[in-house]
Amino acid sequence: MYLESFIDFLQNEKRYSPHTLKAYRTDIDEFEKLCLQKLNIDIQNVNKKQIRNWLVELVEKKNSNISINRKLSSIKSYFKYLKRNKLVDKNPTTEITSLKKPDKIPVFVKEENLNKLLSEEENSYFTSDFQGVRDNLIIDLLYSTGIRISELRTLQVQNVDLENLSIKVVGKRKKERRIPINVKLKNKIQQYILLEKEQFQQKQSKYLLVTNAGKDLYDMFIYRCVQKYLSFITSQNKKNPHILRHSFATHLLNNGAELNNIKELLGHANLAATQVYTHNTFEKLNYIYKHAHPRAKN
Repeated sequence: MYLESFIDFLQNEKRYSPHTLKAYRTDIDEFEKLCLQKLNIDIQNVNKKQIRNWLVELVEKKNSNISINRKLSSIKSYFKYLKRNKLVDKNPTTEITSLKKPDKIPVFVKEENLNKLLSEEENSYFTSDFQGVRDNLIIDLLYSTGIRISELRTLQVQNVDLENLSIKVVGKRKKERRIPINVKLKNKIQQYILLEKEQFQQKQSKYLLVTNAGKDLYDMFIYRCVQKYLSFITSQNKKNPHILRHSFATHLLNNGAELNNIKELLGHANLAATQVYTHNTFEKLNYIYKHAHPRAKN
């Protein structure tokens, strides 16, 4: 009943991304249908016990804890909105806690593999035409800056500052941040812009990167591009754009960057989100300890 006004609130007040808005809408719509069809009540009249029973059903249906927690988070946010606007008398989710999530160590690609893929000496992976240069730039931007897929897709030409070696991206909740780029990446951007001008007489998109037809990039296009080229250098199962973001953070940390600086580069709201990468660096520290400390050697 009040779902549309809630979505408008998230979009206009919270400035959530279209992807996040879609997830909220899907979760709440699913729960509303459950209330109507199975419990024969409106969502506003559901109680704490009924919500807990719903969570148990999700567990029994083999939903992951991460998926269940996301659904619960959507419902919690919705009821907070309803209570704050006096659309319900009480919030039945206040005493319901999220399920415990297993510790998940981010997967990343080894430095030497990515260097091999992006090396100027290695020309076998990318063609020299517009498509090959663009694909190379997609991979390099994701790895060399750690930006999210949505930030890559919406990177505007006007926000690329080649003179000062930086790009400006718009992250979650419309928060802007400036990220440095290296000279090699600058050269690739310049090469891409020249080829793009040859490819399209009049560019329609305001974004830096476009498809072969000159249209705006979309998420699945970027996923396929990343999967294609990572399959050349790694046999690991996960080959998505976020792996390059994980690799960016892990390699920075492994090479001595401070966690707070990595947090700013990634655009994380708090340090806890960045600390997950310390699990990976511990493996390196453990290796160094075993091979360097006299008491640890065999």
